[in-house]
Amino acid sequence: MSSAPIVLVPGFWLGAWAWDEVAAALRADGHDVTALTLPGLESADADRSTITMSDHVDAICEAVRAAGAPVVLAVHSGAAASGYGASDRVAELIAAMVYVDTGPPKGALDPDFKDVEKPMPTPKALAENENLDGLTEQQLETFRRRAVPEPGAALREAAKLTNDARLDVPSTVVCTGYTSKQYRDAVNEGQEWLGGLADLHDVTYVDLPTSHWPMWSRPRELSAIIGDVAKARGDPSSRKESGASTRATPSH
Repeated sequence: MSSAPIVLVPGFWLGAWAWDEVAAALRADGHDVTALTLPGLESADADRSTITMSDHVDAICEAVRAAGAPVVLAVHSGAAASGYGASDRVAELIAAMVYVDTGPPKGALDPDFKDVEKPMPTPKALAENENLDGLTEQQLETFRRRAVPEPGAALREAAKLTNDARLDVPSTVVCTGYTSKQYRDAVNEGQEWLGGLADLHDVTYVDLPTSHWPMWSRPRELSAIIGDVAKARGDPSSRKESGASTRATPSH
């Protein structure tokens, strides 16, 4: 099987471990997979006081360059900002982007955030503000136990965007906590957390109804979506037309 290498980047409070099930499924299907832990997210004891968005972008670019061929870069949640920044920096080395329940933002994620770090919310706040559909109590407990605060400076800094080649990178948005229609409506309304999607030239929306953390609640289906993108981008003769909204078929 000819497929593009895959780089997986988790969202807030998470390390490479968050992708374990998805990475294992992809590797079992023959894919070359790298899962990242971004700087400052190595452990609860890590020094996050000087970690910036630029550091996160640098780490992703390093992993992309190390892959040895243009990659499929899959970013989850808040990692969309640094992933989009990397697509600006090394556009020629990214065969495709996969945004997992997220999209490329315009501007900083939280420009008014003042603290050194942003800890994971309380269980009550998480349940009130995020979609937890399909997550078990054991998974949520693992999340709480292994979560690491997010570097505050990375939230205040916007990724530097200077290379319009990023706009031609084919992008897939995996819509889990919200439907593809809701995503499209949010883009049309000009919501900044998805602002970059309005500028991209090739965007496909895939519905996968589940939690905001589909790598835990529907790992097989998510790995299949990412794997299909990697297969299509690794073999130019098999690339499919983009721009349509599709719905993922659950595996049984």
